[in-house]
Amino acid sequence: MSRPYRFGVNLTISASADEWNAKCRRAEELGYDVIQVPDHLGMVAPFPALVAAARATERPRLGTFVLNAGFWNPALLAREVATTDALTGGRLELGLGTGYVQAEHDAAGLPFGSPGERVGHLRRTVEELERLLGDEEYLPRPAQKSGVPLLIGGNGDRMLELTARHADIAAFTGGRTVRGSTTGQLAPITAEELDERVARYREFAADREEPAELNLLIQMVVVTEDRAAAVRPLLEHVPHLTADRLLELPIFLAGTLEQITAQVRAQRERYGFTYLTVLEPYMEAFAPVMRALRGA
Repeated sequence: MSRPYRFGVNLTISASADEWNAKCRRAEELGYDVIQVPDHLGMVAPFPALVAAARATERPRLGTFVLNAGFWNPALLAREVATTDALTGGRLELGLGTGYVQAEHDAAGLPFGSPGERVGHLRRTVEELERLLGDEEYLPRPAQKSGVPLLIGGNGDRMLELTARHADIAAFTGGRTVRGSTTGQLAPITAEELDERVARYREFAADREEPAELNLLIQMVVVTEDRAAAVRPLLEHVPHLTADRLLELPIFLAGTLEQITAQVRAQRERYGFTYLTVLEPYMEAFAPVMRALRGA
C-alpha cells in the first residue's frame, strides 16, 4: 500500500518572536504536517527556532531541512538533538546533509573540504549520533523512544548509499551544485536524471526491511491559467532548457489546481515521492493543492 502524503514547509525568513509564532500557527492552520527550518548563515538558528515553533503549535512535526553536518561536532549535535526532541514533546525529525555553500564555511572559519571529505564527515556524524542516542545511559534523553527519525538529503552515489543504510527519509533536491560556485548556486536536473537517481537509490536500498519515505523539495508553486508565463522568468537562468522542458521538472509546480494535483500524483507514480516540502514563499499557494491531495 502506498504511503499517505505528507507535506512540509521550510521556513527560511527570519522574524520577530510574534511574527515567527504567527507564521508557524498559519502553517498549522493550512494543514502542513511538518514545519522545517534550514541551516544557513543569515537564516534562523535551527534548534531554538524549532523549540519556538513547538510552543506556537500543537500538531505539526518539526524538522531540520537540512542541517549542514560540516557546521556541527557530532557529540555536541547529539546533545542538541536530544534536548530539542525533549522540549518539543517528541516531534523532532532530524534532517542532515553535507553542506554545499563554501562561502558560509569561509565566513565561519570552518574547512569546506572535498565532496568525499564532506560525505565522510556526514557518515561519521550519523554513526556517532546512532551510537550516542541509542545508548540508554546517554543524557539528555530524547523523548521519542523509537529514536528521532532521520532524513538525509543528497543525490550523489555516496550520499544515496549512506541514505539507504541509515535514513528513515530519503530526500531528493532535484538539483546539483554548479561547478566552481562558492555560493551554493544550483542547476536543476532533468526529469530523466531524477529517474536515474531514484533508481540508483533503490538499488542501494534493495535489502532494507522497511522502505524509506521519499521526499522532494519543491522550488516553486504557481497556481495559474498560463503555465508558460509562470516559468518564463526562470529561462534566463537555465538557457539549456525550453519552457516545455522546464515545466517537466518535478521541482516546479505551475498550472491550474487540477494540473498541479495531477502532476503531483503522476510524480508519486513515477518516482515514489509521497513527502513534499515547499519553500516558505509558496506556503499559501500550495495549501489548496494539499487539500486536493489529502486521502489520494
